[in-house]
Amino acid sequence: MIESDRELSAMVQELWDNDINRLTPGKDYRISLQGKADSIAINNDDNNDNNDGAGSPLFTFVDENIFKKETFLAFISLLDNYESDTGEPEIVTPEEVAENHKFLDSIIQTSTMKIAHKYLVEKHLSPADETQFKEQLYRIWFELYARRGSSRPDSSGFEHVFVGETRGRRTVIGFHNWIQLYLQEKLGHIDYKGYSVNAHSPQPDENKHILALQFSWKNGIKPKGSIFIGVSPEFELALYTLCFLTSPNERVRVQFSFYHVEIVCHHYNQKHIGTTYPVLLKYQNPE
Repeated sequence: MIESDRELSAMVQELWDNDINRLTPGKDYRISLQGKADSIAINNDDNNDNNDGAGSPLFTFVDENIFKKETFLAFISLLDNYESDTGEPEIVTPEEVAENHKFLDSIIQTSTMKIAHKYLVEKHLSPADETQFKEQLYRIWFELYARRGSSRPDSSGFEHVFVGETRGRRTVIGFHNWIQLYLQEKLGHIDYKGYSVNAHSPQPDENKHILALQFSWKNGIKPKGSIFIGVSPEFELALYTLCFLTSPNERVRVQFSFYHVEIVCHHYNQKHIGTTYPVLLKYQNPE
């Protein structure tokens, strides 16, 4: 059993405690877990309708007033800026670059990101200057690179983690964000197929903030994904940036609030985030 990283756990707890824009389950949003998803074969041509463990959407209610908050608004404006199929080169317009900067500007002003920045400066992992820190964040999250099998820049950390991509139009890769999941489900592009559990993972809980699940998006299938639910964009960006810069390992264990979690964070050329997401190991009583 890998020990949790105590110092990083304390930092993540501080981020969690300062995530003032986090939604409250049952009040600001409600989800319906329904049944357990089956394990599936990716190349099944019927898109696995027979294996659907859920007949209804995952989200039964979200208070969309939350989306008027500055960081949510800036985040949502980025979601339609990407070509989902890997192998298709991304064309980034000046307007999209401006939207990326506006999002980072809004994130950097939050107490959550200020805490992460202060810690990274103390560890000599980030520049103290705010403009230079923003440039570092831009490189990690928004600079394009060529994902596997592509010769041209077709992906970024932000697109993969928060927006989602398709490979060969049949498999969904990335897509670890609840806001994108909710908005795409509302548009009818997502078919939630049930929650995912294995012999070692805890049962999911509609009132907790982490969920492993299976869904289809457009024509592709995500056999198993894992996401935070109800957290703010600034919490996720701060957490994943911390893990990316502080840990040479691609898996780090942290404990905070009710959760004992493994954060998976794959690097791409040590400069960019390849993918990152939470894996719930167990629930715990908060200290």
